Amino acid sequence: MAAPPTPQEGASQIRPPLFSGKYYGWWKNRMMDNLIGENPDLWIVVLDGPTVPMKKGFDGETMIPKDRKEWNVADKLVIQNNAKAKKILIFGIGPDEYIRISFCQDARAIWETLQTAHEGTTQVKKSKIDNLNRQY
Repeated sequence: MAAPPTPQEGASQIRPPLFSGKYYGWWKNRMMDNLIGENPDLWIVVLDGPTVPMKKGFDGETMIPKDRKEWNVADKLVIQNNAKAKKILIFGIGPDEYIRISFCQDARAIWETLQTAHEGTTQVKKSKIDNLNRQY
């Protein structure tokens, strides 16, 4: 994993690390640490996706999404964690990368979109490794 040759904007304990399209692996590790340092629940939202507040349906068994007027304090905190994680990720990318993730609705989608764009999918990675193995 290559690191930038000199400190870049965003090298701060307050601001998230800035990703401009280069050194993705370096940014990815620093961003993960930034999110966990802010609140471990933010990293969980990135890994697992946002939680939608649910309630029992009319049949008493089926779970359906709560209307936002029905959210309690815990429900609002879960929603807020996704918004915070999304905000940190967005503040940590440059304009060219923002175009790539502008359609994403949650923090997990942003993370996965950037990861696929800069590392490829698992299938692409496996194919590259297979090709390298065939060369030797």
